[in-house]
Amino acid sequence: MIRVVLVDDHVLFRTSLRLRLEHEDGIVPVGEAGTAEQAVITTRAVQPDLVLLDLVLPRRNGADIIPDLLKVSAASKVLIVSSHAQPTSVRQAIAAGARGYVPKRASDTELIEAIRRVAAGERYVDPDLGAQLVVADGHPALEPISDRERDVLSLLALGYTNEEISKKLYISRRTVDTHRAHVMRKLRLDTRAELVLFALASGLIGAS
Repeated sequence: MIRVVLVDDHVLFRTSLRLRLEHEDGIVPVGEAGTAEQAVITTRAVQPDLVLLDLVLPRRNGADIIPDLLKVSAASKVLIVSSHAQPTSVRQAIAAGARGYVPKRASDTELIEAIRRVAAGERYVDPDLGAQLVVADGHPALEPISDRERDVLSLLALGYTNEEISKKLYISRRTVDTHRAHVMRKLRLDTRAELVLFALASGLIGAS
């Protein structure tokens, strides 16, 4: 059972979403909040599997409270459901710790799929938003990425450590470090958050 907290300052939207989720097998709403402060309090109290979070909240941006939510409930995953569908908003949310991003215009089917994927530990970004990210970021890579580098990139984006990747791919830790450095250089990326966004946008993980 996926236990979900709904965070949105529009009561009608929360009510509609709660009623939809209550009719979905394996998903149960366990709390609601209309402000950032209430979101943190409710998340701490119920320890949900997933927080569905809007970015536009009274007094504080939703992305700003993601670290607070993860601090009070470390096992919770955060999935953004927002009317803001700009690449900048997606980048900020993912960098803050969100595991997925779905626009409010998304279909019920896509939202349910995103909930299940993120609750299962995957990442998810709406495919249209992913395509916008690729265009906005001006990739492709400076040089071709090898199959092994692509394997390392995918595992890094999924949250594996260099040591775990080493064991999973049967290569040395030093080789993983080298592949990682090559990927970051070729894709002109500076941080792991940017790497995750590229992997999501290009369909290597989550949204494929």
